Amino acid sequence: MFRKLSDYLVEDTEKRQVINDLLFPESECKLSRKFIRNELILNEFDMCECDVIALTKYCPQCHREYREVENFCLDCAVKLKRISDIISVRDIKTHPHFIFNGSNSFRDFDEIFTPENIETVNAYKLKVKDYKGIVNDIKKSAFLEFDSLIKSNDLVLDYLDILDKVLLFSKSFVEVDYKSFGQELGTFSFDRIEIDDRQTSSLQITTLIHELSHFLLKEIMSVVLCRILDCEKNSFIDAISTFILTYSPINRLIDEYSAHSAEGRFTVYGYQDYSSFIQIQKSLEGEIPAEEINIAMAIGNTFSIYIKGILEAYIDDDLRREIKDLFLMQNREAPNYEMLALENCNSLKNRGFMQAIGLILSEGFEVASLNVEKLKEYEKNF
Repeated sequence: MFRKLSDYLVEDTEKRQVINDLLFPESECKLSRKFIRNELILNEFDMCECDVIALTKYCPQCHREYREVENFCLDCAVKLKRISDIISVRDIKTHPHFIFNGSNSFRDFDEIFTPENIETVNAYKLKVKDYKGIVNDIKKSAFLEFDSLIKSNDLVLDYLDILDKVLLFSKSFVEVDYKSFGQELGTFSFDRIEIDDRQTSSLQITTLIHELSHFLLKEIMSVVLCRILDCEKNSFIDAISTFILTYSPINRLIDEYSAHSAEGRFTVYGYQDYSSFIQIQKSLEGEIPAEEINIAMAIGNTFSIYIKGILEAYIDDDLRREIKDLFLMQNREAPNYEMLALENCNSLKNRGFMQAIGLILSEGFEVASLNVEKLKEYEKNF
């Protein structure tokens, strides 16, 4: 399906250089020094004897901290709150809803899968400008939700630890629940993430980023489909985009590699988990030519570039550095750089990427029209 897209491949030379440096170091000594430099460095300092004034209250408006005896903010004239009473991010329940309005409002799958709509999807040519607008709208909607969560729960970001900062951001997009059984670090399905809270906070963070990336790809495809059909986004559209990304191994590979690449932006090299990606890749061996698998990985890479753009709007250089330092502090196993050989450093030029999205949607939409019962099962979960 993707063979003709090979003309649009372009290499990410920066990513390739980083991987080559790790796979083929000039000497073990150099690699060791490089790893040590990235280790968390603890500063030593002398403690002086002094009286410590406990600041136990804060202003919910300006976030200035006060002693226990104070009751009102001197600057804002509002009543102070106790720092200890700040709600736990884990206990915050969210139900984010991303809106896309269109002229059509489909209420069942029969209204969607008409010959006219199938032809419209097959013929549609997505423009780069429209695609970038879709990604930007998703980002803006999430940040409005994020701002609302902070204000409605009187949260102060400076009081949150690294995990809670990423968790709160994730809850601006999806519901987040916890599991305490099974071997998977986390799962994403039907706009809901589950993570295993038995893991270290650093692993929970990278798991959140990975699963959130799955959601973002699903959301992007849903909104693109809405634009093509000029319809509002609802559970029927979400069910179709979920089906399209999961019905075939090649599309699952694109989805998984996209999430894997996005997660890798915020994980220390040598510690990525390739198991789910390898499982899908092995299922394609002998069935699909290696060239097409590589192009599928390049498509996933290209999706991840836009997904990382959404994530990096919040997870900036400072927070990313904190995540990596925490990861190194909590994970003392030696890094495994051999698995980096599985990385694909290619992405698609704009024209090829738009064609790839068109191919995925046109073929997937037609297959979805033949699997309405499966779609009905999906739709019930949204």
